[in-house]
Amino acid sequence: MTDAVADYAALADRHLRRVAAENADAVRAAAGVVVDVARAGRVLHTAGAGHSLAGVLETFFRAGGLPFVNPLWHPDVLPLNGAAASTDAERRPGLGARVAADAGIRAGDGLVVFSSSGINPYPVEIAQAARAAGARVVAVTSVAASAVAPLRAGRRLADLADVVLDTGTPPGDAAWPPDDPRTAPLSSLANALCWNLVLVAALDAEPDLPTWRSANTGAPADHNARLQERFRALVPSI
Repeated sequence: MTDAVADYAALADRHLRRVAAENADAVRAAAGVVVDVARAGRVLHTAGAGHSLAGVLETFFRAGGLPFVNPLWHPDVLPLNGAAASTDAERRPGLGARVAADAGIRAGDGLVVFSSSGINPYPVEIAQAARAAGARVVAVTSVAASAVAPLRAGRRLADLADVVLDTGTPPGDAAWPPDDPRTAPLSSLANALCWNLVLVAALDAEPDLPTWRSANTGAPADHNARLQERFRALVPSI
């Protein structure tokens, strides 16, 4: 009898290693966007809907994260605020455009959009608004899943991005069992890996990049307070 847990762990490990290897150039390009934003004293906006909001949460106000990240979201696209309604909301034209307008995205800013399918109006409209404003766009998406998904917004997120980080997740996201996938989605794992790879590459390129520290360690007590004071005007959510 096979050990399903061990076999899935091996499958996930192979997948993440492949994502890291195949996105090596894109990771460096995305890190370049991050560093440019930091050096210009501008804002890195992050966006997603549904479970892709987990990717947004990874970018914001957490140990090791960047203090100039501004999370874009709306209560309607949060599954905890109504699961079925959140699916409808990310398909509703106009909501993404409104969220982007409220964020005040400007030239010199960056935008990272997490969306496995990359075809719904919400992420597409945010990316379109950022491009129109002169900001650079990084898409964290599955090229394979997007290619077969219904084109609800007329464009695919990947086609609007300056940099594409391909999560490689299969259509439908589930990965287990391999012959009839019904559970164990890979997108959240791949999203988190892609973001961490970008952080590592950005810090390698710019060692003085400011980062949050855990409040539950022996880090200097005023470290995060100083960053909050410095970046609160750029990132109101802090």
